[in-house]
Amino acid sequence: MADGQQILDRIRALVEEEKTLREDRAANAIDGSEERSRLSALEVELDQCWDLLRQRRALRDAGRNSSDAAVRPASEVEGYLG
Repeated sequence: MADGQQILDRIRALVEEEKTLREDRAANAIDGSEERSRLSALEVELDQCWDLLRQRRALRDAGRNSSDAAVRPASEVEGYLG
């Protein structure tokens, strides 16, 4: 299980990758379908990372072990409403 700092580092790396993808697309280094496909995967992984951080914080706030948090499946994280 990753700690909070490792999760934040992963989020930063994903955001940087997203930025690079957009720059590559603007420079015509990749086509639009490749950009959309990779961006979609990045968004899902980012959502999972943020969800994991929220779980860890909620567990800690409840006096429980934050290490009990686990990455939820994309289908669950992407299905949240509001």
